[in-house]
Amino acid sequence: MEKFKAFLKRKDIEISLKRYGIDALGAMAQGLFCSLLIGTIINTIGTQFHIPFLTMAVATVNDTQYTVGSLASAMSGPAMAVAIGYALHCPPLVLFSLITVGFASNALGGAGGPLAVLFVAIVAAEIGKAVSKETKIDILVTPLVTIGVGVGLSAWWAPALGKAAMKVGSVIMWATDLQPFFMGILVSVFVGIALTLPISSAAICAALGLTGLAGGAAVAGCCAQMVGFAVMSFRENKWGGLVSQGIGTSMLQMGNIVRNPRIWIAPIVTSAITGPIATCLFRLQMNGTAVSSGMGTCGFVGQIGVYTGWMNDIAEGTKTTVTAMDWAGLFLISFILPAVLCPLINMFVRKLGWVKDGDMTLS
Repeated sequence: MEKFKAFLKRKDIEISLKRYGIDALGAMAQGLFCSLLIGTIINTIGTQFHIPFLTMAVATVNDTQYTVGSLASAMSGPAMAVAIGYALHCPPLVLFSLITVGFASNALGGAGGPLAVLFVAIVAAEIGKAVSKETKIDILVTPLVTIGVGVGLSAWWAPALGKAAMKVGSVIMWATDLQPFFMGILVSVFVGIALTLPISSAAICAALGLTGLAGGAAVAGCCAQMVGFAVMSFRENKWGGLVSQGIGTSMLQMGNIVRNPRIWIAPIVTSAITGPIATCLFRLQMNGTAVSSGMGTCGFVGQIGVYTGWMNDIAEGTKTTVTAMDWAGLFLISFILPAVLCPLINMFVRKLGWVKDGDMTLS
């Protein structure tokens, strides 16, 4: 056993929740951002601003035409797998082999591909690391083992994992449609908390394919955390903190939350309020990419995702036009309500003596 532990340590194979549930999951979200999400944004910009280079086909593969944006989106599987491998400290031959593994697991996982990529890429990466540089023909053995394991597991696991992820996501979306008030609270609070924790709310939403009303509630929860923390900590962090948290990430407050968990009360309560307002009053839906549901105001990706969904609905004929109510709902849920409610709730928390000056100062 001691020899095995020494081997794992030498290979930098750390079997832990942090390595797989935080590092790998967070990296997967970055891979999604740099492929699927950026591709969607490029397509939206090209369509809305009538930019020929961004709307014309630049490549044709098997009779399928690709724009610049769709080429980026098509690489989401490889991008996720390589990002995961980077987070797991894979040596070069393993890292590059994960390109094939990511493509296979994402393709075979169907709509639930991101979850399949997460599981398959982790196993393939760790096994690849285990055999790396153990033979004199490493340049052959390492890619063969990594790709062989990855593609084999993709054929075995990916379809089931993809179906399971989509089933869970479908149940959440079905429940939200059925009970928009209670599920609006649950989804908004859960995804908002995930956004601030050192895990990836974007990856969770992508893995579950969370769209529709449930996606709208997720956007509300993320915005409540990001805009809420940015505004209510303005006295400590000024404009730099407003920008870094408001369009960056509320995860910056994690150290302060550990020191005083009560600073989290106001954003969580705010998300519990804005979630059902989004689902019941404004019927805010995320019909863009699922990963956008978990991004909130980070680079305004959540808002771009909602807008993209509106355009998709109009193109499909399920929506006639974007109404003033649509815009009002998006701005109120994303910016105005969190900016008003969160500091107001925090004011009462401060009066109870639970939060004091300096508790939310960013280092």
